[in-house]
Order: sequence, then C-alpha cells, then structure tokens
Amino acid sequence: MWTKSIDPAAVKEVSAKIAAHYRCVPIGWEGKALKVAMAGTPDLEILDEMRVVLQKEIRVLVAPEAEIQKAMKDHYGIGADTLERLADEDVHAKTPELQGTDLDAAQEASVSKFVNQMFLEAYQNRATDIHLQPDAEDLRVRYRIDGVLYEARIAESLKRFQAAITSRIKIMADLSISEKRLPQDGRIMIRVAGHEMDLRVSTLPTPFGESLGIRFLTSRKFLDLTHLGFADEDLKELQSYLTKPHGIVFLTGPTGSGKTTTLYAFLKQLDSTALNIITMEDPIEYQMKGITQVQVHPKIGLTFAQGLRAMLRHDPDVMMVGEVRDLETAEIAIRVALTGHLVFSTLHTNDAPGAVTRLQDIGVEPYLISSSVLCMIAQRLVRLICKECRRPAPLKKELCVEFGIRPDGPEVTVYEGAGCERCKYTGYHGRTVIYEILPVRFSIQELIAARAPANLIREKAMAEGMRTLRQCGWQKVLDGLTTPEEVIRVTLQETL
Repeated sequence: MWTKSIDPAAVKEVSAKIAAHYRCVPIGWEGKALKVAMAGTPDLEILDEMRVVLQKEIRVLVAPEAEIQKAMKDHYGIGADTLERLADEDVHAKTPELQGTDLDAAQEASVSKFVNQMFLEAYQNRATDIHLQPDAEDLRVRYRIDGVLYEARIAESLKRFQAAITSRIKIMADLSISEKRLPQDGRIMIRVAGHEMDLRVSTLPTPFGESLGIRFLTSRKFLDLTHLGFADEDLKELQSYLTKPHGIVFLTGPTGSGKTTTLYAFLKQLDSTALNIITMEDPIEYQMKGITQVQVHPKIGLTFAQGLRAMLRHDPDVMMVGEVRDLETAEIAIRVALTGHLVFSTLHTNDAPGAVTRLQDIGVEPYLISSSVLCMIAQRLVRLICKECRRPAPLKKELCVEFGIRPDGPEVTVYEGAGCERCKYTGYHGRTVIYEILPVRFSIQELIAARAPANLIREKAMAEGMRTLRQCGWQKVLDGLTTPEEVIRVTLQETL
C-alpha cells in the first residue's frame, strides 16, 4: 500500500493546512517533482494552483478518500490543519487593528473543531478514556484502548493552545473556567457518528495547567451474561445465584476490571415486571430502563449508607450498591441481605478470598459474612488476539514457569497477533473476562467464622474446584483467545 512508502522528508514540504485544503498527502519524490496522493482526479486548475503554492512540480497518485484522511492523521496528527489555522489567528490577534469579535469567533470555532476531531478520533479507535496531561514543554494526549494507554499523534504546536482547549472542554462540561486551583467534575452529552455519548470530565490542577480526564460512556446495548466470556459451567453457577431469594454477591477487582459491566449484566438478566430493582451508584454509568437508579451525593449527605436505608422503604426485591467503602455501608448491605433481599455490590480487592479479609478489616463480624454472602467473584479484563492477524507462536520457556507448565511436557500451541490495520498494529482487538468464583459453602463458612487468613480460604476453595484468575486465563490462552503475556500482565503471580 502507498501509505507504507511515505517519506517523512516529503511530508515536511507541505504544511498540514495546505494538505487539508487540497486533500493530499506527500508521498516522496519522482526526480525533482513532489509525488502526492489525492482523493479523486484533480483538474488542471487545481494542479496549477498547487504548483504555484508549493513552488514545485507535482505528480499525482489517486487514492481513496478514507486512505487520504487516515494518512493525514498518521503523519500530521489529529487536527493539525486546525491548529495551524489557530496559530495564524494567534499571530493576527497580536496586531491591534485585526482584533475584534470576528477574529474571536474564528478562534473559538477552530478550538471547537479541534476538540470535536479529538472526540471523533477517540471514538473511532474504541477508546474508553482520553487523558490530556500537561508538562513544562508539551501537552500529552493519550487514549486508553482495551485497557492500555496509547499516545495520540498530535501536532507539536498543541501546547500553545492548551488554555483554549481546556476552557472549551470545561464550558462543554458546564464547569467554571475561572476556577483552576480545585478539581472539578462534569459531564458532556454529545452525538458522535450517530451514537449518543455520555462523557465524564474530571479536571486536576498541576504546576503546568489543568490535567483533564475524559471517560466515554456509550448508550450501547447492554451485554448479556452469555457474551461476557464466562464458561458454560460457570455461567450456570452464576445464574443460580440470581434466582436466590436473598443473600449478597460481591464482585472484586481493581478499577477498570469490568465489575460494573458484570453488575449491569446481572441486573439485565433479572429485569422483570415482577421484581422491584433499585440501585445506588456513584456515578450512574448507564441508564437502565425499568430499574430505579439513585446517584450518591456525599456533599449533601446522600451516602451509600443513607441511600440504602431509604431504599428499604421502597420495598425492593433486588438492590445493587455500587461499592462497599466503609463499615456502615457494609453492615447495612449485609443485614439487608439477611432480611430477604438479593444484593449485589463491589469491593476493591485483588482476588476473591481477599474480599473476606477486606470485610473483616473494615470491622464486619465473621458470622455476618458467613451467613449472608453467597459468593465472591474476582475478575480482570484481558485483551483478545485480533482475529484478522492471529498466528501460532512458540511458548517461551520463562512463561512455562509462570503457568506451571513443564518445559519437557507435551507441546502447547499458543497464538499471538501479528499486527494489522484492524487492530492498529497492536495484535489485540477487544477484551474478555477472566475470573475466579468462590462460592461460600459450609466448609468456607467454617473458615470465615474461625477468621482464617485468605491463603487458607484460597487453598480450601481450590481443593473444592475453584479456578484461579491465572488458571482461567491459561484456559483462554489454550482456546486461542489471548496471549500468555497478556494474562501475566493483569494477574498476580500464584501457585497453580
């Protein structure tokens, strides 16, 4: 493809503004003539105009519009032409006779266009977050794609317009542009490529200006439990908990491990005209039809604990508590589960047995834990190998040790992604869940009541058939869904 043979020296001969105007990308040289790719066959007048503007002879290669746009983003950066126009306007603004409302309006329009281009680029790349992070010399823009941060290609002049871009985003999020010393939180509702997007914006003051974190929440269709990546036998076990009349199910894992997605899948499975389902969340990430969702507001006294008490007066059958953070919330949630309600909640622990220790650490009595908790589920998200470029790969010897595989044992086939256009040459596209499910049966209840440490609970659970996170990940490796390196990246070392 012609895009692979683009000469960076040729790109420097044409500014982003000119390239955008003529919808062309410099490729290289043909003798003394500059070879450019253009969308559609240009007429003679356009070619003559380009020769005058560039002061060079031109040779044209006709290419699809989509390839031209992608090449421009790859080699000039997002919104490079917009930033060049801003630079020109910035120069004009320093000339007194050119100042005025028309120029201000033009600058505002250019900044708005750049921000919109950035949002569109993030959406097209399946990003879940955008991070604008300033330092002394530049403004970094990074996208989180499939759980990993990637640097966005941005024009070098971006730092000059940091204040204008930050102000534009803060205005869109209904935040105070005059307050730059305190963190602020807001949201933006926009439509991108025909899809409604809910953007959560957070600002953080730094010595070099405000850092912005923007999280993308889409109004996409909720995933069913069957599509999350749980094995059939584990799926049946999870569905059995959803039919229980009372008890509590805890999901554990770090931020970004997919706990909220799994919780919503539980609620979607339960959604029925026969059930009154109420949630207490901070924040409400997705709106669910037929379910009463309550937003926590600690500043006005609406905490998880206060909300739980109020929820009980609405006769709920199923309750979802976004997170158990303290003793008061934990005790109320557990007592609610003991009094005939099915409760779902989350804890920030590294594994399923650690949830027991965590609850005890915050002050919950062991007898309450053992008598109310149905199961604890720990999960992580691992990247899937791109289907378009998947290929067999040798299993490295050092990875055999990590997974408890004997190097002299039977040959194991694993796969990797070679990198292609679809996966942006990362070898990965999409994510799936790896997990461990710890049912609180009688044997586990005894250990909890005796305040046994997490390692003893883990040993007992594994003896009774629990698969650990890494064992679950290894099965996904054998199924050709992910790579050994990816499983190791997201899991703690453990003895299999």
